Amino acid sequence: GGSLIMIPVRAIAGLCIEMVLFSILFVCEASAAEPTWKAGFARTKITPTEAMWLSGYGSRDHASEGTRIELWAKALALEAPGGSPAVVVTLDLVGIDRETAQVIRDRIQKKASVTADRIALCSSHTHTGPVVGHNLETMYFYSAEERERVNRYTIWLEAEVTRIAIEALGRLLPSKLSWGVGSESFGVNRRNNPEALVPAHRAGGKLRGPVDYDVPVLRIADSEDRLLALLFGYACHATVLDDYLWSGDYPGYAQLELEQRHPGLQAMFIAGCGADVNPLPRRTPELAQQYGRRLATAVDRVNEGVLTLINPELSIRYTELDLPFDTLPTRKILEEKLKSSDRYGVAYAQKMLKELEAGRPLPTSYPYPMGVWKFGKELTWISLGGEVVVDYGLRLKREFGRDLWVSAYSHDVMAYIPSRRVWEEGGYEGGGSMIYYGLPTRWSGEVEERIFGVLKGLLDPSSKAR
Repeated sequence: GGSLIMIPVRAIAGLCIEMVLFSILFVCEASAAEPTWKAGFARTKITPTEAMWLSGYGSRDHASEGTRIELWAKALALEAPGGSPAVVVTLDLVGIDRETAQVIRDRIQKKASVTADRIALCSSHTHTGPVVGHNLETMYFYSAEERERVNRYTIWLEAEVTRIAIEALGRLLPSKLSWGVGSESFGVNRRNNPEALVPAHRAGGKLRGPVDYDVPVLRIADSEDRLLALLFGYACHATVLDDYLWSGDYPGYAQLELEQRHPGLQAMFIAGCGADVNPLPRRTPELAQQYGRRLATAVDRVNEGVLTLINPELSIRYTELDLPFDTLPTRKILEEKLKSSDRYGVAYAQKMLKELEAGRPLPTSYPYPMGVWKFGKELTWISLGGEVVVDYGLRLKREFGRDLWVSAYSHDVMAYIPSRRVWEEGGYEGGGSMIYYGLPTRWSGEVEERIFGVLKGLLDPSSKAR
């Protein structure tokens, strides 16, 4: 009887082993065939190699004196299964103008299989980077030689950013994307808190005005879950430093800190809607480093915590809204400004009158850029041009949910973008800053509702995605 029992047992055992092996093989083949993200990275140092004018402050009166930490341009290429590639470039710059952005996007489009509307150029808004193109051109008073240095640097920058974008597109490898949100509190609303009183008000819980403490983080790992990149944001001006040494300010220090903690990592900073928010107190290198470390620690907490895995799907919508200006100045008003003791007002008036004398009417609107990237159903990234006040980020997340990452200083940086509240209050962010950007006047009072009206259409999943 024993031999009769053993035969079927052995047969069953063999069959079980075959079934297990087949199951393992099937699972492995299925896993290998599962659609996945592809990501590629590249970077280049963009610290000027010659002394030139620094951007961000009109009070400076001479060229740069050296380097505190290097400036970088970093590219991330992304591709979802069955989709077209897209590129994000982060820049340690105060901003770039529309012309520079168009040159870069057009070149990438011509040289690689990616359309211009799938390219996001994001400036950190460091105030210790170089002047680029015509950005903030009526803020600076320098010689023809200095202007030529800016021109040379801008041409070189356009080529370098194009190069690293194409390199990143050529390095696409299977990757995993996940994301989460941390918090950091050194940002202070500068319109509502006198700078000298901030330490006492912070200690006493008396800080006033809206702020956004969110630290959104996108984690990118390889197929073995080894960390490749961390993209992160914060809604606060990069204005700790105001000297003559090149640096990425606190965002530069945060990126450097993360890359030192995680060898081989590419850390990329994307500025949020913090046009009316400053890092306070400020003005010392030690504070810039401290805020950088604090922000890096907030990012690491997210990286080490429970993140939301993002399904490999990417849809992108991009548009440019004809954002209207308020009532344009008359020739008489401009000629009166020429008599002013304010040299910035005089430079602005000279620029406007030059346009009129050339037979070109002053523009009534500006092609305001905005993009919406939907990463699966888990994350929506909104990228807005210009210096956007904090009200926008807070309102967008309040109305459309917490799965939003809202950034500013993207595409091109043409002016401050006030909310209706800030527009009515006036002041620098409400309209006074337009002189420094060389625009004819402040925005129409409907600026916020115009932008939100278009964004609602871009966020609508039933509309056609590109």
